[in-house]
Parts: sequence; structure tokens; C-alpha cells
Amino acid sequence: MIQSETLRNVINFVLFQAGWLICILYPGVMAAGVVAVFLVIHFALISQNRWVEAQFVGLGTVVGGVLDGIWFYTGVLDDGTGQVVLTPIWLIAIWAIFMTTLSHSLQWVSRKRWLPWVLAPMAGPFAYWSASQLGAVELPVLATSLVALAIGWMVVFPLLLYVRNALYTELAS
Repeated sequence: MIQSETLRNVINFVLFQAGWLICILYPGVMAAGVVAVFLVIHFALISQNRWVEAQFVGLGTVVGGVLDGIWFYTGVLDDGTGQVVLTPIWLIAIWAIFMTTLSHSLQWVSRKRWLPWVLAPMAGPFAYWSASQLGAVELPVLATSLVALAIGWMVVFPLLLYVRNALYTELAS
């Protein structure tokens, strides 16, 4: 386990960014497998409370996967096939690796109560828009999709931070 908090946060950030990019550029089971390896590295080297953090990551991954599933079902997101799909495994993998950042490299966001409410409606939709520009997903009606994504992230992101602080106090510092 790495002792330096700064180094843990840097590695956490790099693992998240690499995992996101791999999943966006090569959406599929293989990309999700790479993210699974990144998660093992995270829990081996970075996590200070493995069991508690694994529970939090699992909860957030389910919440994010359901949210993305709703967006696919309602047409906010599209996989390009024109069919209603379940949340793809690579997108669930992105949620899992993203959840690790909430107790590490993105921990600073929760230090100001108002900050998640401001950042989430911009950063969340930007990530999906970026993914659409790289061909991983489609935003069928751009303005509607971005507004829906912004509202969803404005609710889910602060909620995940609240749950972390209330139920997983070992992770909130």
C-alpha cells in the first residue's frame, strides 16, 4: 500500500483517466476487463479501507448503471443501433473506476457543500459529450440530452457524496 496521499491521488486520477479513455476508444468487454485490472491495482495500492470502499464503489456503480440504463431507455443516450439497450458493460466499468475517485483524487470536491452542485451538471454532461465525439455513444437530440444529463448528474453526484459521508464515514476526510 502506498503511504503518500498525494501519490495515491495521482495514481487514482491516472487510473481513472486511462480507464475512461480505454472504455471510450474501445467500448466492449475487453475494455471493462482492463478497468477490472485497474480496480485491482487501486484496491491493492491506493485504498486505505478496502472493504468499506469496495461497498461504496459497488453501490455507486449500481446507481450509475441504473441511471445510464434510464438514459438509454428514454433516448437521452443511444448506442448507435437504434434499439433500447441495457447499460453496456464498458459504461458500468467507467462508473466503477469513477467511484474510486470520490474518496481519493476528487475528494476535494466535497470540501465545499455547494461545489458538487456546480461542477456535476457541467462535468458529467461534458464526459458524455466527449464520449459521443469519440464515437462511443450518441446524444440523439444534443440539447435535450445535455440538459437531462446535467439534471441527472446534479442529483446523483451530490447524492453519492452524501451517502459516502453518511454511511461510509471511513472514506470521508
